[in-house]
Amino acid sequence: MAFRHLFFWLGALLVGSIALVQASHRSETAPARVTLPAADVAEVRLVKSGGGEIPMPPDTPAAHASSLAALPAQHSAQLAAAWFAGERESAPDVRIAFSSFDKTQQQWTPATFVVDRHLLGQQLGFGIRRLGNPVLWCDDNQQLHLFVVGTGLGGWATSRIIHLQQRDGRLSETHPRFEPRAVLPLSWLWNISYLVRNSPVVLADGAVVLPVYFELGGKYPALVKLDPAGGFRGISRISRKPNLLQPAVLPVSERRWFAYMRMSGGTHKIAMAETEDAGNRWQDLPDLELPNPNASVAAVNANGVQTLTFNPSSAGRNQLVTATSANGVRWTISSQLATGDAGDEFSYPAMLWHDNQLWVSYTDRRRHIAWQRFTIQHQAP
Repeated sequence: MAFRHLFFWLGALLVGSIALVQASHRSETAPARVTLPAADVAEVRLVKSGGGEIPMPPDTPAAHASSLAALPAQHSAQLAAAWFAGERESAPDVRIAFSSFDKTQQQWTPATFVVDRHLLGQQLGFGIRRLGNPVLWCDDNQQLHLFVVGTGLGGWATSRIIHLQQRDGRLSETHPRFEPRAVLPLSWLWNISYLVRNSPVVLADGAVVLPVYFELGGKYPALVKLDPAGGFRGISRISRKPNLLQPAVLPVSERRWFAYMRMSGGTHKIAMAETEDAGNRWQDLPDLELPNPNASVAAVNANGVQTLTFNPSSAGRNQLVTATSANGVRWTISSQLATGDAGDEFSYPAMLWHDNQLWVSYTDRRRHIAWQRFTIQHQAP
């Protein structure tokens, strides 16, 4: 048994070293689709226009890690949400849940499960021990993609990112059916120890970059490059620091992007990196002057207003806020999304700018997924 553990950790160190080499590969990336910054942050106000809970599947006590994706104009729903749900995080019964926001009813449809680990394992040809973070993406051909974290022996550190796609190729159904397309080929040793959390950035040519992170041994953030149909193009590392994960990428112009990252140790703040060539080369910047308790953050360009949702404390997740910025560096808290007692948790936000509205979803005390919607008002200076 001792030799088995030694072999595993030697393999872990080796795959980490190989992954570092892989992550240094660079290939040219198209610019992002983005609305350029306009208003000064002092002139911006978030006005809440809706909110509540996304329905849970029946008899499901726990939920976590939601993702949002815009749906095409002709669809009956404005957007879709996915999250993992079951008895608790890492429980054997965890599945991926799905709901969509109906345009006519202006409410979320009843949730249903769209990914089951047992069926997924049969389809892939290997066992899936646990399911975790899902991320949604709707491509320019109106195909809905779902990236899911699946673990084997060893927990989250031995996860793979599994790419699924809507089976029937149509978005007309309220609850789509997904089939696995591939395990993202991110490392030579069974593609393990990469996870996904935040939404992809859509590029001018319809391709995307998907933020991911590696966490076996050292932790670091990276970008996976996918073509317009979701085919793998490559991977590049974002930060050289050893303790960062769950990057949220925010384009502030077509080629200048920021990445905001959860810090697993150090200053208990939000780490930051910058690229000026659409993600081909990155440099680390000073940490933001914003506290963070080792928790996930989300960021989006909302019609030229930079927005960031995070836990504004170094000690707990019982508060969740959205801040706005004109430059992506200096932030002003614009909305208190949730607040609770010590030990309460409001966490893992997702953000989407769609139909001239800012949508935010987040985990509410691990019981369900909450959502809020805002319009942005530009006030005269």
